[in-house]
Amino acid sequence: MENYYSRQIKLWGEETQKSLESKHIVIIGCGGLGCSLGYALGLTGIGRVTLVDFDIVNVHNIHRQIAFTSNDVNKNKCDVLKDIIVSRNPHVQVDTIFGTFDDYVIQKNVKPDLILDATDNLPVRAKIDEYAKIMGTPWIYASVEEFHGQVCFFDKSKFDSVFSVKDRVPNGIACPIVMQIAATQANLAIRYLAGLPIKKDFLNYIFYDQEGELSLQKFGLPQD
Repeated sequence: MENYYSRQIKLWGEETQKSLESKHIVIIGCGGLGCSLGYALGLTGIGRVTLVDFDIVNVHNIHRQIAFTSNDVNKNKCDVLKDIIVSRNPHVQVDTIFGTFDDYVIQKNVKPDLILDATDNLPVRAKIDEYAKIMGTPWIYASVEEFHGQVCFFDKSKFDSVFSVKDRVPNGIACPIVMQIAATQANLAIRYLAGLPIKKDFLNYIFYDQEGELSLQKFGLPQD
């Protein structure tokens, strides 16, 4: 295992790497964001990863949901992503729940260290925030659409005090921005789990303008 994580151990030392073995994260959604999060976090040494998704792989998913190939059509997304994570990292426990976030809550799993939002609708995110507040567990929100995305580590701030919670159909999207937003989300997650400082309750808005220039805006959120 030391050889497997050797580059990370150089980054933060053996003690911190060892501490990740006791961490448990939950990824809600195994689509575009969830696939990239699975790759980015499932191979870091986090001891337990729970994947929650109710959907099967469709052809139109494959271009931006990097875990899937045409051979996976009609398979459960969470099961396919689990197999990939375990095949690349035999040291991680991966659990799957083929169902919705409500199904996850009903199962009354052990309190995780961190919840990662990889969904695509506001009502579910509001439910995640409510559950996270009850459990005393932080969560990381992320959304992506067209050439822009948002990421926020929610701790004290409430989701519904920032966003108007209503369902909507997202516009078009390409793979690179999905991976970029997921990478930002994953970096916050691994820094938090490794005990490194992060900015909480701070909305990061990442976008490319009409000329393709990358911009970042940051907004402090109200706290209870």
